[in-house]
Amino acid sequence: MEKFQIGIQQIMTETQNMEDASMRSGDIPSILALAYRKFREGELEGGIRELEKGFEIDFEHREVVFALKCAQYWKDRLDTSRALEGDFERAEYLISQWKVFPTFYKKLGSLSDMCTSSLKRLVFQTCLGLYEGLYNAHTGSKDADLFLRIGRCHKALGSYDSALKYLSTANGMKREESEILGELADCYALVNEMQLSKVFFREAFFLNPQGVDLALLESEMILRLISKLEEFGYTHPYLAEWIPVYGVLLGVFNVKRELRSIEYGKLRQGIYMLEMELREHPDNKELLVPRLLNRYFWLIDHYLSIKEEKSKIDEVLLKIKHIHPSIYEQYTK
Repeated sequence: MEKFQIGIQQIMTETQNMEDASMRSGDIPSILALAYRKFREGELEGGIRELEKGFEIDFEHREVVFALKCAQYWKDRLDTSRALEGDFERAEYLISQWKVFPTFYKKLGSLSDMCTSSLKRLVFQTCLGLYEGLYNAHTGSKDADLFLRIGRCHKALGSYDSALKYLSTANGMKREESEILGELADCYALVNEMQLSKVFFREAFFLNPQGVDLALLESEMILRLISKLEEFGYTHPYLAEWIPVYGVLLGVFNVKRELRSIEYGKLRQGIYMLEMELREHPDNKELLVPRLLNRYFWLIDHYLSIKEEKSKIDEVLLKIKHIHPSIYEQYTK
């Protein structure tokens, strides 16, 4: 009888322990929600303290462990940024660290969009404050690079109207800057102005593919295109050069325009220079071939828009076939 009672008591104790553990683990979602809210409000250390409470309840909880490691990543970098001289340098450092952050958190395995999005808000709100502080300290200054950065922060924070205002101002101050045009294109896509987005993306990648900061682009249209190129095996820095080529082949950059006479002259001159460079330096073909193909596409579009005679178009097509038969097949099918 005594052994039977001891057995019952042991079972009840174990059951109670299991229920207590279950109740404690039930606190984890609310702890995570509070931590993420603190991140969004700029309270990184407060969020970390909340996550540590969750870690004490369940040190094997995958999202708690993931969030703690991500938060520590940013605590270290914010600490480093404070040691830098100048608000511009601090913001630039944090942006550079954001660009490599996905490489860090994807290695952790368990991913949480709520965690990364709340940390994104913390980082870009911090950077926006630093950039705006510089702008306010130099009232009336006309710095396109600063407007670009303020606009980019607003875009990352989801304030698209403000982003477009600053990016458009930057574009008006600094024409034909691929980095600005790329951000404008990305922002237009995020507000579903797809025609404008495609125009600006095509212009940006025509001027200088390497100048477009791919790591900071967010629109689904361009991210799908980048992902497709990665599937094809293209890697940086060559991937950026192929974006405008496959943008045309896959029907993404399908908004065309007639060139002004001065633009047509520059295009022909640019093609001639690239053809010369490719003949003299064939070892650089990984960069030169996609640049030439992009310009051939522009030239054909121009010929079609002005109803140029077919022989001139065929001449360009023959050049495409010569330097890249596979692209020729895809372009003419």
